[in-house]
Amino acid sequence: MSITIPFDNTYANLPEGFFAKALPTPVKTPNLIAFNADLAKLLGINVSDLNGAADVFSGNQIAENAAPIAQLYAGHQFGSFNPQLGDGRAHLLGEVVGSDGVRRDIQLKGSGQTPFSRAGDGRAWMGPVLREYVISEAMHALGIPTTRALAAVSTGETIYRDGAMPGAILTRVASSHLRVGTFQVFAHRGLIDQLKTLTDYAIARHHPDADGPMGLLRAVCQKQADLIAAWMSVGFIHGVMNTDNCTISGETIDYGPCAFMDAYHEARVYSSIDQMGRYAFGNQPRVIVWNMAQFATALIQQCDDKEAAVEEATEIVHAMPGQIEAAWLARFGRKIGLAQATDADQTLIEDLLALMQQDGADFTNTFNALSGEAPSAQFLDQDRFAAWSAQWNARLAEEVDPLAVMRGANPQIIPRNHQIEKMIAAAVAADMVPFERLQEALAQPFDVSAEFADLQRPPTDDEIVPATFCGT
Repeated sequence: MSITIPFDNTYANLPEGFFAKALPTPVKTPNLIAFNADLAKLLGINVSDLNGAADVFSGNQIAENAAPIAQLYAGHQFGSFNPQLGDGRAHLLGEVVGSDGVRRDIQLKGSGQTPFSRAGDGRAWMGPVLREYVISEAMHALGIPTTRALAAVSTGETIYRDGAMPGAILTRVASSHLRVGTFQVFAHRGLIDQLKTLTDYAIARHHPDADGPMGLLRAVCQKQADLIAAWMSVGFIHGVMNTDNCTISGETIDYGPCAFMDAYHEARVYSSIDQMGRYAFGNQPRVIVWNMAQFATALIQQCDDKEAAVEEATEIVHAMPGQIEAAWLARFGRKIGLAQATDADQTLIEDLLALMQQDGADFTNTFNALSGEAPSAQFLDQDRFAAWSAQWNARLAEEVDPLAVMRGANPQIIPRNHQIEKMIAAAVAADMVPFERLQEALAQPFDVSAEFADLQRPPTDDEIVPATFCGT
């Protein structure tokens, strides 16, 4: 075989009912269009022939010791509970322990129908596959916990969404695919033994220092609080923060209708399916607290003393807004040059954001401009910026090296929506150069490079992408 993957599976050894055994559906003519050699090395994957590897990353060939399964889970989708979801177009091939000692899942996405497909075709088209590949790797380069992309394969088949589209499959890597919804399905069904087994498994795999279900809740709440603050610090909008897209590991998962903001507005929404703005940029802290409340509700079902568990869970979830605010303050403080922002600095940051919103200032470029020579050029209201800048400079006088702090906190480049759309259009036309160029630029997001200056600019009026789509 042209590829060797050192599988060491544990989830597939759990009792019956946690998943369904399912084989990927073979595709017509698999062709490897992207491969993450650095990630493969980390995972201990040996590839002797990339052309042959397309068979494995398409599902046409099952690697030795793989155990393909589709995981079961439920979830709240836009606030409404769906009692059974599950992997409807994904196959978890198995797990590997990387050279860093971390256990990770390897999953095919868009690899065909499973018992949980709910009448779907189980496939993906090239656009969402390349979008997730680029954005997940960009998030990794930004230092934000995320699933990653190992490979992308075109299938040689036509997928029908809004017309005929070229089919593709993504190989996704995650610390695990355990979600809040994985716990919800067993709690909803009253399967307490399975819920306890899952809780023990999650603790052992992700949070070994956690003491029981409430210890797990506490650990996951902190991870998610940190994650939301990280998202917001780069202007990221997830777009579909359902509980089945909320991981126990604290990683970003599911890059369907996500987007990075151009002009700043706290109510910004891109997702075409988020008609009421539930998952708008500024709502993300509130939504994650709601999601963790659902996680707590599921975990409590296994506790013998439910009254005490409710009391402890309430205390943990109610502490989350303060955790998010602290993480947000630390990150946004660094974005304006404050190595250790205090509560007194919050107004300074909020005043800047209010001015950015008023003037429609570009989120990424405005923060970058603060460490340059003419930050006022980002604003229309020069008087208001001058007043803010005077307060800011007075505060910076207390700092040791604010420019270095800002440059370490503010990416020069993000995967802008209009560049992603151009990349997808080119790839569909068999031109992978824009994809490869985006990958190269986004791998070093904090570096200034004249070579990629065009990728830093906001969209012109005719380039604005007003909506993003799920791709299922």
